Amino acid sequence: KNIRSVKKLNLDTGEREKGRLLVVQRHLRSGQKVEHNGDILILGNVNKDAQVIASGNIIVMGKLRGIAVAGALGDESAVVVALQMEPQQIRIGRKVAISSDEDRRSPGYPEVAKIENDTIVLEKVKG
Repeated sequence: KNIRSVKKLNLDTGEREKGRLLVVQRHLRSGQKVEHNGDILILGNVNKDAQVIASGNIIVMGKLRGIAVAGALGDESAVVVALQMEPQQIRIGRKVAISSDEDRRSPGYPEVAKIENDTIVLEKVKG
């Protein structure tokens, strides 16, 4: 069942679905929300108070400053990847990590958020 619902975004303005991957070719502004039953690739920034919710992985080719929910149906093997990771909140499966504006500044390299030892950790993207 495809649970994708896109609110306040128009499919004619930069979104394409390929199999289980939803490609969003635009920035997400405050208050905007994208949900998809599969993986989501954002070709732009996710600004503060914007939400990305996926049953699979989330990849942001830009800054992640909003809320990312990967593995929304309980998949704790899902990951969140961003070129600049400065999220308000990351959820993977049932785990939640919240950061304040002061706590989180991107180190200047891409990072991946994943569950390790029952907690969400950030690591430098290898490769």
